[in-house]
Order: sequence, then C-alpha cells, then structure tokens
Amino acid sequence: MTSLKFTVKQIASILGGTTEGNPNTIIHKITKIDAGEEGGLAFLIDKKFEPYIYTTVASAVIVKDSFVAEKELPCAIIRLENPQMGLIKLLQFYETLRPQKLGVAKSAHIAKTAKIGNGVYIGEGVVVGENVEIGDNSKIHPLCYLGDNVIIGEENILYAGVKIYENCVIGSNCILHSGAVIGADGFGFMPDENYVYEKIPQLGNVIIEDDVEIGANTCIDCSTFSSTIIRKGVKIDNLTQIAHNCEIGENTVIAACCGIAGSVKIGKNCILAGQVGIKDHTVLGDRVIAGSQTGIHRNVKKGDKVIGSPALSMEKGLKALGSIQFIPDLLHRVNELEKKQEK
Repeated sequence: MTSLKFTVKQIASILGGTTEGNPNTIIHKITKIDAGEEGGLAFLIDKKFEPYIYTTVASAVIVKDSFVAEKELPCAIIRLENPQMGLIKLLQFYETLRPQKLGVAKSAHIAKTAKIGNGVYIGEGVVVGENVEIGDNSKIHPLCYLGDNVIIGEENILYAGVKIYENCVIGSNCILHSGAVIGADGFGFMPDENYVYEKIPQLGNVIIEDDVEIGANTCIDCSTFSSTIIRKGVKIDNLTQIAHNCEIGENTVIAACCGIAGSVKIGKNCILAGQVGIKDHTVLGDRVIAGSQTGIHRNVKKGDKVIGSPALSMEKGLKALGSIQFIPDLLHRVNELEKKQEK
C-alpha cells in the first residue's frame, strides 16, 4: 500500500464522502489516529478516540457526518455517513489494486482430464486430480491438492497447502486459508465385543456454497454417505473442526477453535464465539449466539443466547460464571459453620 498514492479528494470520491481542509493532501498509507504518520489516513470510529484528532500526525482523518470539531484541526477530514463501512470499502479497494498472479507453474501436476477456466493461477507443486474443474479467475496457490472429481467455482482463492479430497464441491468467491482440509474422513468407528474399533467407511463429500471463508488449519470432514454442507456466506475462523454430516446455515460466523460434532445442524445468522463445543446431533435455530467456551449439549431455540458449560441462558450463565470467584470463600464459611455446629 505504501507505493500507492491518492489525494484526499480522490479517496473521498471513492468512498462517496465530502472533504474539509486541503483536498490535495497526498495519502499513501492507513494509520492509527492515536499515533498517526504524515501521509497517513486515520479513522475516527470510536468516540473515545475523539481527543486524538486534535493532536494526530495523520494527514487526514475519516469522521462521521455529524462530527463537530471543538477547535482547529491539524489535518484534512473526510465526512462519511458510516466511517467503519468506509474503512472496509477502502481496504477492499486497495485489495483490488494488488498484482494478480496468472498462469500455471511448470512444477504443477495437472491430470489431462482436468478442466481449467480462464484467468486461473496454479502455483508451484499443486496437484490437480482427474476430472477436476476449476472456474474462471480462481487462484490455487503452491502445494495445494485437489482430489479427483473436485469442482472449484469462479473467483476462489486457495492459499498454500489447502487440501481438498475427492468429490468435494466449492462454490464461487470463496477463500480457503493455508492448511485447511476439506473432505477428510469423518470420525466414524464401531467397537466390536473385544473393543477393537472397526472403521466405518466415509463415502460422502463436502459441499461449500458461495461466499464462504475458511480459516487456516480448519478441517471439515466428509459425510458418511451424503454431504457435509456449508451454506452461502458462512465465515469460519482458524483451527475449527466441523465433523461429518453437519450443516452450517447461511451467514453463520464461527470463531477460532470451535469443535462441532457429527450431524449437528446450525441455522442461519448464528454466532459462535471462540472454543464453543457442540454435541453430536444437536440442532441450533436461526440467530443463536453462543459465548466463548460454551458447551452445547442439547438443542437451542431460534434467537436464544447461551453461555457456559453446560450451556445456560446468557443471563443465568453470566451470573453463574461471575459467582465462581466466591466459591472458595463460601466453602471456607461453610467449613467454619460446620466446625461451630459440631462444638
């Protein structure tokens, strides 16, 4: 980004905002308002940072339309209805200016039956199996593996080391970060009378719909005989495990280190905070919110908010968690009372 230079006026035009101060000020980086750098553009999103706008070294600051300066400002400003969305839009704009990789590396191994779209990049050491389809403008970074019959839609990014097992389907406009594994066997074993575990063959696949992002080293297992399904718009953080036969509803967000057991069904627009664990065959309705480290052992109704392990309503759970700190003192008091009672 430091090599790209725009004027305050140009940035305001991109974001649909208005300017005050010198519109020809040159901007070549995004910076923090409390530190700031000359040539930097800062954002005033949280009101508690407002005092810094009067001392910032940043050359320009994006502010809300309603902002009223209490004294003279040392920088130009760009007024937007929603500065936070303006930041996202600006970052997205800069991302489109990044150089795009194209072509197929010589060391890539591509089966003759594979179908490769236009504008595709395939990096060093990539393995593409039989009958694989890769849509237009998708980017397959070095050391990725696409098993036989995998289908990759358009405008996808698979970062280095992504592994996709045979028969899995990836929609369009998805991002899979390094180390993600899609379609590994579900954890299916059956013990015999001697407690020797027989493997249950996992013959299904994984279907990932459009606009999904999957974090680094996250694993999504194939189903036993149908499909594990990740619906449109789902965002999954790093180091998360989604077991076989699960279905994750549209626009659900799952933070890092969650563990979702087999055949769980999660509704639309849910939010799972970090380290949430969900028991197999559990159903979560739409718009469920689960706080960090929640252990969900039974169905959760639409719109409920839960926390704790086992999961309680958010109100009860927070009270329970808050009371833990008093348990040692309470035990001490009970012991003292028991001693007095014995006397």
